[in-house]
Amino acid sequence: MSPSPLKNRRRGQAALGVEDYRLPSLTAIRAFEAAARLGSFAKAAAELDTTSASVSYHVRRLEQQIGVQLFSRHAQKVELTVPGQLVATEATQAFAALRASFIKAFDTDESHLSLTTLPTFGTTWLTPRLGKFRAQHPQITLELDVSVPAHDLTEGHFDAAIRNGHGRWPGLRAIPLFPSIFMPLCAPGLKAAARNIADPHARLEAPLLGRPDWWAAWYRAQGCRDDTLPGEFGTSLPTEYLDIAAAVAGHGIAIGSPILFGAEIDAGRLVPAHDFVATDGRSFWMVFPSAKERRPKIARFREWLCGEVEEDLRTAREYIRRAKSGALHLAGTP
Repeated sequence: MSPSPLKNRRRGQAALGVEDYRLPSLTAIRAFEAAARLGSFAKAAAELDTTSASVSYHVRRLEQQIGVQLFSRHAQKVELTVPGQLVATEATQAFAALRASFIKAFDTDESHLSLTTLPTFGTTWLTPRLGKFRAQHPQITLELDVSVPAHDLTEGHFDAAIRNGHGRWPGLRAIPLFPSIFMPLCAPGLKAAARNIADPHARLEAPLLGRPDWWAAWYRAQGCRDDTLPGEFGTSLPTEYLDIAAAVAGHGIAIGSPILFGAEIDAGRLVPAHDFVATDGRSFWMVFPSAKERRPKIARFREWLCGEVEEDLRTAREYIRRAKSGALHLAGTP
């Protein structure tokens, strides 16, 4: 009496090691699938960027491992055996599904751009403009993180970042945006109270807002050789955009960027309390891993961002031209 189909299946499973879920070498399966689909070891080698001998070796290993001949070999060609045709059909479908999943994963990733940026840049300058980017690229959803610490972009949590510095970050491509400049800014009603602000020893009729090291750098850029600061500081706030909000409300004189807060100046909510502009020598940069430079979503955001920056650079060119260095290495800009 001949063995039952169930016993034959169990024998085959035992031969292949299926019962403990071991599969033949994926490299061998891949070589077989390409050779079966293309009908040639040479064509498979070209697709896999290897040699015909390597493809032949891996197919032979696969046949030895499963104990079934998959190809009939002739002088000038190879042909699939009947079992080979069965395996080829399943393998081709499986690899086609796998390729499709990779394409789908790429397309899904391309439709989502994650960006981390400094709080003031992200809140004051970038967010009000993002509607224009979405209008141009509705297929891309943007996830925005605002935080002071510089996240490691190689970990994959973020596609790109806006950073402040000198543009030298190993492994990252840095695109310059605009320089880091700052000057005293206040509400129009406090302009008279700031009339003596150029003199660090003069008494001011309004409190100062913002970082003391930026104020010191501003005075140092004018030639002051000590760290004396005029007047008293008002409310201590954690970020530049909050200092500016307090200045708009008339709570004091802030130190801030006339580029980042150009909209407030243009609208008349802020005026320069003094015309002198200082810089710490750094700039704002768009940065991303060098390996992602050719990604379409990165290229599209970069092109749009640089277009927005170009407009502001034209508007702020006089501020940039007047900027003098305070010769300080300041901590990260919030």
